[in-house]
Amino acid sequence: MTKYLVRRALLAVPTVLLVLFATFSIVRLVPGDIVELILAERPYAGDDARQQVEEDLGLDRPMVVQFIYYIGDIARGDLGNSYWTTRPVTEELGNRMPITFEFGLFAILLGLIIALPIGILSATRQDTIADYAARSVAIFALSVPYFFTATLLIVFPAKWGWAPPLRYQSWADGPIDHIYYFFFPALLLGVSLAGTVMRMTRTMMLEVLRQDYIRTAWSKGLRERSIILRHGLRNAMIPIITIVGLQVGVALSGTIILETIFNMPGVGRYLVGAISQRDYPSIQGVVLILAVSVVVVNILVDVAYASLDPRIRYG
Repeated sequence: MTKYLVRRALLAVPTVLLVLFATFSIVRLVPGDIVELILAERPYAGDDARQQVEEDLGLDRPMVVQFIYYIGDIARGDLGNSYWTTRPVTEELGNRMPITFEFGLFAILLGLIIALPIGILSATRQDTIADYAARSVAIFALSVPYFFTATLLIVFPAKWGWAPPLRYQSWADGPIDHIYYFFFPALLLGVSLAGTVMRMTRTMMLEVLRQDYIRTAWSKGLRERSIILRHGLRNAMIPIITIVGLQVGVALSGTIILETIFNMPGVGRYLVGAISQRDYPSIQGVVLILAVSVVVVNILVDVAYASLDPRIRYG
């Protein structure tokens, strides 16, 4: 297992480097660079001022040279400083990443709480009213975008004097207030994530419940709960976990939009601000953290396979 994890980690390095290079190049090719934004605040600045700003920011060198220096800084654990605030990007992300990870984890947990029971019910009650209702819920979850429902949640209840909390509440403000603050955006994102998991759960459970060992379990007189959960769900979980692992990337991208809508001081809102300000180090730092997070989750998903199926071994 250790050799496998080391090998996967080494294979992930080219992927992360490719993502970094793509991000590094794209943010510099977008019209309206950081130098123009800075000089816009100095209406009487001349060409000498532009050269000075480029030199101060290290943008006077060729892009390839800039990228090589950037990779060297990353190897030392330095993500650079923000061009606007001059604060270290590592410090900014260290303050914001716990909020984003907590939000994403909360959304995934709510999505699983919704998806698994409904998917199991739909499979065990195939072609009944409960099955049709569950499939309709899954289609609804897949069809309605969470940013649309988030906007509705903020706008419409305000007519009756209620609105979801839009001011961040930390654990120090009280655990109940903290959970209440995350609940509504996490629920909206969780419902969106639940649609795919719901359909996969139903499909895999239908396949597993038709197997011979399930019929044997029924013939032995085992309880339905034991058959469904211990024998059925456990053997259907590998494809479901694969989908959940893929949903992590969707959840992280969803936090970018919802953090902006719900005024969360997380990485997503920080990224939106950095993009509008062309703050290259901040954008690159956020993308790096998100890319590494997705890679780590995919490795953990592979490790989970072995715990679910004893036949799977990593040499």
